[in-house]
Amino acid sequence: MSKVDEKREPMRSEYDISGGTRGKYAAKYAEGTNVVVLDPDVAECFETAEGVNDALREVAAKRSASS
Repeated sequence: MSKVDEKREPMRSEYDISGGTRGKYAAKYAEGTNVVVLDPDVAECFETAEGVNDALREVAAKRSASS
C-alpha cells in the first residue's frame, strides 16, 4: 500500500459504485470532444453556456454574411 492510499479515507457507503460499468464512455470520448476552455477573462463576460453560444452564433452569422 502506498502512502497515498494510507491517507485516503474509505469510500462512504452512500457512494456505492458497484453497479457501474468501467469505461462506459471511453470509446465515445476517444472519438473526440467538442469542449472548448475559455480564458478566465473571457469567461467572466458570460453567465451561462447559452450566452457563449448565442454570442458565437452572432459572430458566425456575421462572418458568413460577409463572405
